[in-house]
Amino acid sequence: MSDKKTPKENQLNVSIDENIADGVYSNLAIINHSPSEFIADFITVMPGAPKAKVKSRVILTPEHAKRFHKALGDNIKRYESVHGDITTNDETPPIPLNFGPTGEA
Repeated sequence: MSDKKTPKENQLNVSIDENIADGVYSNLAIINHSPSEFIADFITVMPGAPKAKVKSRVILTPEHAKRFHKALGDNIKRYESVHGDITTNDETPPIPLNFGPTGEA
């Protein structure tokens, strides 16, 4: 008898709540880390507004953060192969950040 699983046995059935499926717009992400986790805060900054609020926070293990980094890079490559290079302004905007302690466990 074999311990090999068929592709159907390896499938993961994922569902999504309607409120989550709507998503959250973000034009700024701040990432901190500790020895045990990566914390990504997604923020919406409105032009001219002196204040911004974290709209969503995702906490990842270091191993999952690395897998996410690879998956995001792969998706960007596929996107650019269809739509062309994504241009960015590599200068970091001077945004004063003051919203709590840095990532420490």
